[in-house]
Amino acid sequence: MDQRCLLRALAPVAALLVLTASACTGSGAGGRPGAAGLGDPYFPGQGNGGYDVQHYGLALDYDPKPNRLGGTATITARATQDLSAFNLDLHGLTVDGVTVDGAPAETVRSGDELGVRPREPVAEGSTFRTVVRYSGSPKAVKDPDGSEEGWLKTEDGALALGEPQGSMAWFPGNHHPSDKATYDVTVTVPQGLTAVSNGELRSRRPVAGGSRTAFAWHSPEPMSSYLATVGVGEYDVRTSRPARGVPEFTAVDRTVAAQSEKVRARIPEVLQWAQENFGPYPFSSTGAIVERADDVNYALETQTRPVYPAGAFNEEFLVHEMAHQWYGNSVSPKAWKDVWLNEAFATYAEWLYDEDFRHVPARERFEKEFEDDGNWAFPPADPPTDDLLGAPVYGRGAMVLHKVRQAIGDDAFFALLKDWPQEHRHGNASTEDFTAFVEERTGEDLTELWDVWLYGDGRPAKP
Repeated sequence: MDQRCLLRALAPVAALLVLTASACTGSGAGGRPGAAGLGDPYFPGQGNGGYDVQHYGLALDYDPKPNRLGGTATITARATQDLSAFNLDLHGLTVDGVTVDGAPAETVRSGDELGVRPREPVAEGSTFRTVVRYSGSPKAVKDPDGSEEGWLKTEDGALALGEPQGSMAWFPGNHHPSDKATYDVTVTVPQGLTAVSNGELRSRRPVAGGSRTAFAWHSPEPMSSYLATVGVGEYDVRTSRPARGVPEFTAVDRTVAAQSEKVRARIPEVLQWAQENFGPYPFSSTGAIVERADDVNYALETQTRPVYPAGAFNEEFLVHEMAHQWYGNSVSPKAWKDVWLNEAFATYAEWLYDEDFRHVPARERFEKEFEDDGNWAFPPADPPTDDLLGAPVYGRGAMVLHKVRQAIGDDAFFALLKDWPQEHRHGNASTEDFTAFVEERTGEDLTELWDVWLYGDGRPAKP
C-alpha cells in the first residue's frame, strides 16, 4: 500500500471474545479452547490460537443493489493443540449455521469474534473442516482516521480490501498475516457484471437460468488474508498468456479503461524488470484491478492482482505494488510491527526503477527523504500503535535499505534483493529475521546501522 494515497491511523482492537461455559469447556482430557486473539500489539483480537488454516473455500453470492451477500466458507485447518473450542474473526454478518467435520457445532458471538465448539474435541495434529454459512449486508471497517477497508460499495458493485483488518468483513477466518492459506473463491453475481479475485480464473459459467454468472478463482500459493480481494463491477477485461511469461488478468472499470490502457500495457515490462532485480516471480498469475477514484482512494498490493484508483494507476505505483508481490505478499510480516519490511522494499524498488529508467541515482531520493521531517516521527521498526503505516515505514525504511547498500556494496546488495524473498518464499519473516539474514549473508556487523537508522530516535547527523 502507498502512504501517499492514504496514511492510516490505527488503534488496537480491544474487544476479545469471552467464551461462555455453555459454549466452551476448559482444559482437560477434551482439550482446551484456542486463544481468542494472537496478542499482536496493534490488533490484540486479530487472529486466533489453536489451529493453522490450510485452505479457504469461499462460495459467495452477491447482489449489489441491496448490498446483500450470502456466503459459505469451508475452512480446512490443522489443530496445533487438543482443541475443545476455537474462534474465527467475523465482522457484522449473520451466522446461519456452523458444522465441524460434518456435525453441527455450538456457536457464540461477541463483537468480531465467532466462538465455535465442535461436537467432539479436535486432537492436536489432526486436520478438521469447518463450514460456516453466513449472510447479510457486508460493511466497511472504519479506522480511527476515518479511512475504510473491508467491503466497499462502488458505483457498479463492490470492492473487498483487507489491510489491516478488513477481510473479516466478508469471510470468517484466522485474520492475522502470520496464518497463510491457499484459496478457492467462487463469486456469483448478476449477469453483466464480472467478479474478480486473486489467482487464476478457473471457470466462468451461467447459473440461475442465465440470470447470474459464477466466477471461480483459484490461488494455489499461500496468502495472508489481508491480501485477499474481490471486485464486482462492469469491467473492461484484458488477458494475456505469454508462451514463457506469467499470465495476466487485468480488470478496469469501463469508465476509466481508455485512460488506463497505457499503464496497463506496461505490466509485462515492469514484471520483467522486477524479476531481473528480485528473482523469479513468486506467483502463477499477475494483473490489476483499476477502479474509479470515487470508489477507492488508495492503492493496495492484493496478491497477484493489486488494486489501484484510476488516478494512481501510473508507473510509480505500478512498480511499488509489483514489488510487493515479493516483499509483503510472498514474504509477509510475522506481526504487524514488521510491516516496514513490506513498504521499505516496495519504496526502494521505486528508487531502483528511477535509477534504471530516469537516471536519478538512489542517493538523490535518499537525500530528499532525509530532509523530510515526517520520516523522523518514529523508528520504522517500532511504529506507534496509532500510526502503523506512517511516513517512516516508507521513506525511512527505504533509507535503511540504502544504508545497507552503502555498507555492503552493490554486488552483495543486489544479491540480497533476490536471496531474501527466496529464503522466505511464501512464508513470514520478522525484523529480527531480516537483520540476522543480512549479517549472516554478508559477514558484516551492522549493529550501529540498525541502532541508528532502523531503531534510533530522531534524525542522525547528515551522512
